[in-house]
Amino acid sequence: MGTPEFAGAILRPLCESSHEILAVVTGPDKPVGRRRKLTATPVRVEAERLGLSVLTPASLKDDALFETLRMLNADVFVVAAFRILPPRLVALPRLGAINIHTSLLPKYRGAAPIHWAIINGESETGLTSFFLRETIDTGDIILQERTTVTATDTYDTLHDRLASMAGPFLLTTLELIERGERRPEPQDESRATRAPKIHPFDALIDFGMPADRVRDFVRGLATRPGAYTYFRGDKIKVHECAMAAGDNQAGVRPGTILPDRKRLIAACGAVSGRATAVEITRVVPAGKQEMDGQSFKNGYRPLPGEVFGEIKEGVQEKQ
Repeated sequence: MGTPEFAGAILRPLCESSHEILAVVTGPDKPVGRRRKLTATPVRVEAERLGLSVLTPASLKDDALFETLRMLNADVFVVAAFRILPPRLVALPRLGAINIHTSLLPKYRGAAPIHWAIINGESETGLTSFFLRETIDTGDIILQERTTVTATDTYDTLHDRLASMAGPFLLTTLELIERGERRPEPQDESRATRAPKIHPFDALIDFGMPADRVRDFVRGLATRPGAYTYFRGDKIKVHECAMAAGDNQAGVRPGTILPDRKRLIAACGAVSGRATAVEITRVVPAGKQEMDGQSFKNGYRPLPGEVFGEIKEGVQEKQ
């Protein structure tokens, strides 16, 4: 059971294993793009390519879905990046329903664990398999696998690395369940943290944060949904930035574009009274292609004292 690319990535290794996939459950086709073309989920595309039976219920509370899954008489339900299962579905499989989660639980419970691990500057994250229970991401842990979060990792690179790990990780989890070799361990509630869903408005850059926090914020949101700011009233996505010397701008308003012949430097918040700044290296102005910071400076020619983050009067962010 799953929807996005991450869930699709575990289907091939699972299909090539000794386990039998009785069915794949995913969301219904949805309209995408300006033309609102009905588009299948990545999981459905992969499942059909592998010749698997696919169910696309509009609601997981549907009685017909319950009866269909009950008749399958499955040993295990495998859930990855999907909706919350009703309790009666969780209770169906003989050996239980398990989830593959992209964090080291109990840290980062919720819909956006990869984003928040990078935003918060974590040096390590990983995968957790656990048995589902009614409260989200709280079930007993079966297995965990760790990976280092490097200084250059973005949401995309970390997502792809975890997706490549997830197939073999799932197979090991299923082997442990099948052989009964490991007793699931309860999560330590005292260490629990949240990773709530990130909405577009949440991706607005706050240059009042110190430069390292701004950098990690951009890394964690590039490119989904994409960290952004405003310049001359227009929205600009920021895909990449790096730490820069900021000693020459003490007392300057955060977001101010600092003097530099080639680099695009923005003032950030202070740390222990010491000014900080970031170099913005990749941006996407509204209606344009991605460009580097120097190309942005050459094209827009920022004036001394101009500020990132100011919205024109009367302009409101769309929710």
